[in-house]
Amino acid sequence: MKILSVEQIRALDAYTIAHEPIASVDLMERAAGVFADWFAEKFPDVDRPLYVICGSGNNGGDGLAVARILARRYYSPQVILCRIGSRLSEDCEVNYRRLREMQSVPLTELGKGGKLLQAQGDALDLKAGGILIDAVFGSGLNRPVEGYWAEFLEWMNAYRGLRVSIDMPSGLFAERPTDSLSIRADYTWTFELPKLAFFLPESGERVGEWEVRSIGLNRDFIAKAETPWHYLTEANLQPLLQKRRRFAHKGHFGHALLVAGSYGKMGAALLAGRAALRAGAGLLSIHLPRCGYEIVQEAFPEAMASVDAHKYVFSRVPSVEKYSALGIGPGLGTNAITQRALLSLLESAREKPLVLDADALNMLAELPEPPFADEGKQWGGIVLTPHPGEFRRLFGDFPDAFARLAFQRQIASEWGVTLVLKGAYTCVALPDGSAWFNSTGNPGMATAGSGDVLTGMITGLLAQGYRPELAALLGVWLHGKAGDLAAEELEQESLLAGDLVNYIGKAFKALRSWERNA
Repeated sequence: MKILSVEQIRALDAYTIAHEPIASVDLMERAAGVFADWFAEKFPDVDRPLYVICGSGNNGGDGLAVARILARRYYSPQVILCRIGSRLSEDCEVNYRRLREMQSVPLTELGKGGKLLQAQGDALDLKAGGILIDAVFGSGLNRPVEGYWAEFLEWMNAYRGLRVSIDMPSGLFAERPTDSLSIRADYTWTFELPKLAFFLPESGERVGEWEVRSIGLNRDFIAKAETPWHYLTEANLQPLLQKRRRFAHKGHFGHALLVAGSYGKMGAALLAGRAALRAGAGLLSIHLPRCGYEIVQEAFPEAMASVDAHKYVFSRVPSVEKYSALGIGPGLGTNAITQRALLSLLESAREKPLVLDADALNMLAELPEPPFADEGKQWGGIVLTPHPGEFRRLFGDFPDAFARLAFQRQIASEWGVTLVLKGAYTCVALPDGSAWFNSTGNPGMATAGSGDVLTGMITGLLAQGYRPELAALLGVWLHGKAGDLAAEELEQESLLAGDLVNYIGKAFKALRSWERNA
């Protein structure tokens, strides 16, 4: 699913209006109807107090239409119309007149500075425990909300009930940081395609849970629109899943090597190794210090052990010729011996697809730049999987998540690597400049070892011949889906990294059984 800019969405609306054809006010009516359908599914209690707060632009027009439609569905909305500008937009004016004609919906109008223009009922006396629908400012907002209307948004934020925003939380920018006040929504319902701000931590916290539904905007326009931003879903991945032939054997699915583990950290190697095999690798070897030999042989009989000369840490480079892909980093430690061995390993494995994670990244962060910087395209394919702390150690601090995201794309393109920034909506930046936000996963996965599982999964997919870009995208989605399936049964608070490994198979099954909606 594409993520378009506000300007592109505006052009999409105009294109739909011109080519369907449909009047803009009728498209607004359609959108309000789709919202009302969703609202009735989500909040079926028609007796719950309901307040619709509308601005004077098209977002306000949406809200006025929503109030009218919900009133016809036996809800009892009260409307506050904020006449923020000198006049209502054309479509907002039409829906204002339509609502007035109903006469059954209480309507209060506020002018500049909160001046009460007219009132019908007691709409400003909000009862606690209800739902406040926010339709004041939409995604077209181009400057911070200040003065009285900023105070008004703060008053809305203080409401003791749920806040549901239409399109965007009022005051929130869709494509840049929001340093000023905005609505903090519990739910945000948006048209057709999600907004970039939904996926970044500073702004996403203000969006709450979000839902996107189609209002029938032109599909040809969307297909042709160019954007680096994408939302990763089953539709992107299912057609690319490899099918296993009946007469295939383990050699067809690759031999993965994990360089992982050190004294006291062998669990990371076990988690990554089990994930690599669960992701489909035919063979797995783990290169580990001598202290881990018995652990792996006893606890993980499916893996082969490649034993280092050092008792406690990774110190020497194994021969990598026979391996299809390498995963390096989980539980390695960061001592000088291991750092030297890492650099030697990278040089000897430069023609192999590699996943670098955890301590491998921490050791690379101590260098002026990694050995593959500016020439990653000449290597066999590199996937970096930092969490935010590792990203900061590699690249420094950024003023906000938008700036960090731009730099992530830049590095992926300049170095020719796939750069996976883990977190909520894990973002995968590809060498072609595109960035993909993951649609699976939950906060229960914020637990020790979760990243080791992802490293193993991507390594296992690489071993089977998936291109690095696809291995990262598929691994991230399956990893999150395994977490979602595990959380359904175990609850988020109780998730362990090992649970993710146990649900990888069910994640594959869910992806294979998914069917595109007609």
